[in-house]
Amino acid sequence: MTAKVRSLSGRIFPALAVAWFLAVCSAFPAGAMTFRLASIAGHCRGGCAQAIVAEGQIRNSTPKAFLRFLRENVSNPHLHTVVFLNSQGGYVVASMKLGRIFRRIGAATVVARPVDLGGKGRFLTASCLSACVYAFMGGRERVAPPGSLLGIHRMFADERKKDYFGDAETVRVYDNGSLAHMLERYCRRMGVSSEVIRHAERVSSGSLHFITPREMRRWRLARRSF
Repeated sequence: MTAKVRSLSGRIFPALAVAWFLAVCSAFPAGAMTFRLASIAGHCRGGCAQAIVAEGQIRNSTPKAFLRFLRENVSNPHLHTVVFLNSQGGYVVASMKLGRIFRRIGAATVVARPVDLGGKGRFLTASCLSACVYAFMGGRERVAPPGSLLGIHRMFADERKKDYFGDAETVRVYDNGSLAHMLERYCRRMGVSSEVIRHAERVSSGSLHFITPREMRRWRLARRSF
C-alpha cells in the first residue's frame, strides 16, 4: 500500500521554501485528530501537489484512522508524503504509533497549516504540543518554521477515583519511569536525542516548555527552514 504513496521529492520543499508563513496564533480543532488533503503549491499545471493535514487531539484510535486515510488516498497521483501537524497533544503511546507510521511511509513532518489564498500556496504557523511532539519525531525530515511552536511537559494521566466518602474526584497520575524509558528508546530509533524526554519530565504537567531553535538543533529534533 505505502509503496504507491509518493515519497517526498525535491520538487516539494523548494515549492514550500518560496511560500511565506503567516504568524497567526494556532487554533486547535475540537475533538480527535482528523486528516485531509491540501494543495501545497500555487499556480501549478496538470494538478497541484498535495500533502496531508493532520489536526486535533491524538487519541488511541488515531493511528488506525490515519492508515484508513492512506488506503483511501493511495491512488492519488498528486499525493506526496508530507504531513502538516497542528495538535495540542493526546495519548503518548498512540503518538508513538502514529510517528512509526510516518517513518514507515517516509513522510516529512511540518508544524504548519496550509491555507488557500487565491492559489498562492501560503501557510499559517501552527503548534505541536505535548504528545504531538512524539508523533512529529517520526518524520524522516522534520521542519518547525519560525513562528510555529513545539511544546513539551511531564507526562500524566487524569484518573477518576472515589474518595473515602464515595465521592468521585480526579487524581493526576505520573509515569513511574517505564514509559519514559520506552520514549527514550523511541527517540533514539527516530534519530532524536533522548534528552528531549529527560527535559520534558522536568517540566510541570501544568505548564509547557517551548523548545528553542538551539534545542531543536542540539536534540536533532527539527530544522527551522526548508
